[in-house]
Amino acid sequence: MSQRLRVNPIQCAAHGMCAELLPERVTLDDWGYPIVDETPLSADLVAHARRAVAACPVFALKLEAQASGHGRGTASGNGSAGER
Repeated sequence: MSQRLRVNPIQCAAHGMCAELLPERVTLDDWGYPIVDETPLSADLVAHARRAVAACPVFALKLEAQASGHGRGTASGNGSAGER
């Protein structure tokens, strides 16, 4: 099972902690909001992604489990196993 990083753009307040802690997957736009690479995380980045999720002051960043061989998750969105 792979994991991917997701951001809730409504909840995000552009603090930029995610980009500081995980620059391999998160960049910031001109206003400081994150642009997240949602491709599955490699095993060596999962611990760093968890740290970025835990550091988000407004809980806008999530780490979701994705079953191998499936598309972008469940259609209803209720099947994710996010960190928060």
